[in-house]
Amino acid sequence: MLGDLITSKSRVTLISVFLLSPFDMFHVRELVRRTGDEINAVRRELAFLEKKGILVREPRANRIYYSLAKNYPFYYDLLAIGAKIMGLGSEILKNRTKLGRVKYAMFSGGFVRKVKKEQESVDLLIVGTVVLPELALLVKDEEKRIGREINYTVMSEDEFHFRKKRSDPFILSILHGSRLMLIGDEQQMLS
Repeated sequence: MLGDLITSKSRVTLISVFLLSPFDMFHVRELVRRTGDEINAVRRELAFLEKKGILVREPRANRIYYSLAKNYPFYYDLLAIGAKIMGLGSEILKNRTKLGRVKYAMFSGGFVRKVKKEQESVDLLIVGTVVLPELALLVKDEEKRIGREINYTVMSEDEFHFRKKRSDPFILSILHGSRLMLIGDEQQMLS
């Protein structure tokens, strides 16, 4: 999907590596291994992304490492795009019909930004008529990949609207927090 916006295949692959691990630093040779591209193509794209302010270059000993620039104006937008085109977000969107009739699906902002979460916080909320075993498989695969538990909640549209109307503290905490919509209209969900 990133290829729809970016014409350079090498750049798409390289950005994908950084979006999968947004807090990690990578050495050029590691990026060559992960992307499968030629070293010159990787170096050219790294130079381009550094010049645009997307990546930060950091020399350490006799090696140069690269990481996403946290001060890049679209840093959080990149994380949001990454959450939709890779990992669980991508799987939910690809398997939407298998999951049933999903009215709304959203990640918490903390999940997207990979912030250490509070124990009771919800990473994923899905509203609709959902095939729970299908969703559980997708979540379990993502938990293995990221190495941590994903806290998710599924509820019917009626339950969601009832709890929202009653100002249920659980629903209000979700609605007042930061979020990334995967499926559905955020404005409609909030009204």
